[in-house]
Amino acid sequence: MATMVDNPNPVVFAIKEFQRETRPLSTNDDADKFDAFEVFELIRKINDPEHPLTLEQLNVTQYENIFVDDENGFVRVFFTPTIPHCSQATLIGLSIRVKLLRSLPSRFKVEIKITPGTHNSEDALNKQLNDKERVAAAIENSALLEVVNNCIAHTDD
Repeated sequence: MATMVDNPNPVVFAIKEFQRETRPLSTNDDADKFDAFEVFELIRKINDPEHPLTLEQLNVTQYENIFVDDENGFVRVFFTPTIPHCSQATLIGLSIRVKLLRSLPSRFKVEIKITPGTHNSEDALNKQLNDKERVAAAIENSALLEVVNNCIAHTDD
């Protein structure tokens, strides 16, 4: 039986090269500072759950949609599903959240949101992706966690 996918022919975008701003070297007293570039580097290679492509290749994650307030320990990531009725949006958002929770220092609060106006169920998905209890329950589901782990498996390459 063939598996149905929401978007059988997604548009694949060229990967952009980014020039990172140079920062002064930190002293030993400074906490390890994070910026949007570092967060983008952590999530750009997450695999799409439906296609053998990265979220960056599908333009689901973009550097311009990442906001970091290092001083206050806050990261906000907006992601853009490839179609307005994408059934994989929750899984994509959960993959982004799990990758950041595993990679960032615990001092950071992470907020994952759908780019405004890009999904039919934007409000419900945003609520679900940022509800600690729902996220914890999803991560406890072994089948779901296996899919998330597959999506983030090669992000450190």
